Amino acid sequence: MAKSADIYYKIHPWKIIEEGFRKEYAMVSESVFSLGNEYMGTRGNFEEGYSGDSLTGNYFNGIYEAADLEKSSYKGMIDKTEFIVNSANWLYTRIQADNEIVDLYTCKFKDYVRILDLKKGILTRSYIWVLENGKEIKLEFERFLSMKDAEIAAQKITLTPLNFSGDIILYSGIDFGLIHHMTGKNMWNIAGSTADNDSISMLGDTISTDQSVLVSCRFQVDCREWSDIEEEKKLVRRFVLSGEQGKSIEFIKIIRNLTRKDIKEEEKENFKTKWGKNQEVLHSLSYQKLREDTINWWKRTWQDSDIVIEGDGLNQQGIRFCIFQMHQTYHGADKGTIIGAKGLTGEAYSGNTFWDTEAYCLPFYIFNNTEAARHLLEFRYLTLEEAMERAKTLDCKGAFYPIATITGRECCSLWQHASLQLQASTAVAYGFWHYENITEDEEFIFENGLSILIEVSRMLASRGDWNKDRTRYGFYGVMGPDEFQMMVNNNCYTNYLGKKTIEYTLSVLKRYSNKNPDGYEKIIKKHCLLAEEIEEFHNIAKHMYIPYQEETGIFEQHEGYFNLPHVDIDKIPIEEFPLYHHWTYDRIYRNDMLKQPDVLMMMLLYNSDFTKEQLKSNYEYYEPRCIHESSLSPSVHSILASQLQKEEEAYKFFGFATRMDLDNYNRNTGEGLHTTSIAAAWMNIVYGFGGMRSDGKLLSFAPSLPKEWEGYAFKIHFKGDILRFKVDKENIKISSKAGLGIQLLVYGKPYILGQDEINIPVIL
Repeated sequence: MAKSADIYYKIHPWKIIEEGFRKEYAMVSESVFSLGNEYMGTRGNFEEGYSGDSLTGNYFNGIYEAADLEKSSYKGMIDKTEFIVNSANWLYTRIQADNEIVDLYTCKFKDYVRILDLKKGILTRSYIWVLENGKEIKLEFERFLSMKDAEIAAQKITLTPLNFSGDIILYSGIDFGLIHHMTGKNMWNIAGSTADNDSISMLGDTISTDQSVLVSCRFQVDCREWSDIEEEKKLVRRFVLSGEQGKSIEFIKIIRNLTRKDIKEEEKENFKTKWGKNQEVLHSLSYQKLREDTINWWKRTWQDSDIVIEGDGLNQQGIRFCIFQMHQTYHGADKGTIIGAKGLTGEAYSGNTFWDTEAYCLPFYIFNNTEAARHLLEFRYLTLEEAMERAKTLDCKGAFYPIATITGRECCSLWQHASLQLQASTAVAYGFWHYENITEDEEFIFENGLSILIEVSRMLASRGDWNKDRTRYGFYGVMGPDEFQMMVNNNCYTNYLGKKTIEYTLSVLKRYSNKNPDGYEKIIKKHCLLAEEIEEFHNIAKHMYIPYQEETGIFEQHEGYFNLPHVDIDKIPIEEFPLYHHWTYDRIYRNDMLKQPDVLMMMLLYNSDFTKEQLKSNYEYYEPRCIHESSLSPSVHSILASQLQKEEEAYKFFGFATRMDLDNYNRNTGEGLHTTSIAAAWMNIVYGFGGMRSDGKLLSFAPSLPKEWEGYAFKIHFKGDILRFKVDKENIKISSKAGLGIQLLVYGKPYILGQDEINIPVIL
């Protein structure tokens, strides 16, 4: 792997610390120091302004804009795309003294330090501003987003003149005038603004999607005078502060952000009602209480989801950063929303969600926050109609889920991905299956999953076809997860996931008919599902072609893959990475090189379906062909290497899992954090070194300990209990919080977790 760490932040088990500001890390740090609470997110940009490279990013989950694309004469091409929109800067601040405005890109300063406290969810920053005339002002900044009430954020600035007394002018307000980087345009129209003695508000409407954001700010500060300045798309209050040498002035700003995402009249009325109570709500909020509530929220969250690594400070900090970001990105606060590939930390990937939401992110929530897992799946239920419309566009029946989306509509303009990749649809089905397999929440599957399963299976039955003599079924002209092979026939992953999806659909249908005959009849009628079609599902699943070489035990990635020209990936010069930037598109497609795991991904998702011998044969065949162009790839290889007792290889692939963004491995952290890769880092420890497998009838574990570690511990939420695992060089200690008598497997042997801790020797 042609990647290396760029270690910049100080190592600490619970904090991300930047000591001294370096301009070349400005954009990276804006991503790393991002805050979010699922409803909204803000990058770690300097609220006082910065004239160097910066992306002042403030985003709301589900607030987006759309752009028309050139209409193609070919059917199936999208003509419109959607993207997350950069919203108002509600932290807007400027600080002036003696006609000089602080700007860390141009001014003098010293004693700079910035700290993201992962344990508390609080971001702080401080430095001493040295004016050109020698005067010094200590500036301290604190901000957080409420985890209890997702609409609320808070900011505190403390100003201390160190060697003089005199006026300091502070500007604070709301700026809707930000430019969206991808389009180079501003995406907001201002619908109105208000101001009173201690607060201001501004309402913005998106320019074409008819969505609204109301930003309100309440100020608390002891000032000599104040006045309002209204410019185009900006409302700012100017405070004149009387500075006294050595004495601190505290400025507090409490922000409430209301959004209207839907154009329905009911939603508009609800928005007006909340707007009408805005002043009452704002004046009821206390900065200290909000801060305490946020700290307590994080305290409770860490108690049940922390991972401890002994003897490895780098990865201890790294995995806690990953867990922190996963809870920030999504925790079930806003039903019907999604996880974008960059979360709410940047504009890359346009804020779209991909199939890796169900494949990589969902396991974290299933085992840490079941309600959040349900909400993620509910998004797919709420957007089933859009998936069905997409299927019609692609000459299919049923539902074809988009490869990239915000609202449920396909947003990927690359036809080879949008039209040829079926893994979004099968990943949705897999997500429901995985959720039920762990939670046993059958009712949720009947109510929210079955309609999806029927329509996805219907799509698979129409998208695939029988071979010439009708002895086997498969999918033709597809692109599998690898993405370096286009328009192939019988991609093994696609066929296998298609088979498993249809089998799961048939299982749910059968169970539902037995348990609720009336409900079964209603859903059959609703979807016009005939007995002949159900029989065809059975026939397709039974005859699904899985390319497999019996003598070697290797699954062929797709028909003809074994005959492709071979590329020795170790001989590719490092300066040619990433390949997408240095090789022509067609050159990438005409050899056996892999971008990311395909067959191996299949063998991880349904791990218990395959023998260890099969896993070994396929791992040793495909691993040397994979260049890990995707940030998700190494974790899959590390997990499977752990299973095969390839300890050194497992740890090598784990190498940058927890710190990919902290250490800027891909040199693109400045664009935003890699959310799904962050989720994969959690999987790398729990599924990898912890050896957890969640695809069998019983949850199973086969822990191993990297030789670099003294030990590690993790927790998972399971069947109403919290299971605690602690692994050291000799023993595995397993206990449960509630002692509900949960049965699980460890190294293939059954155990029942009661009130007493179980002690098991580590098998190396």
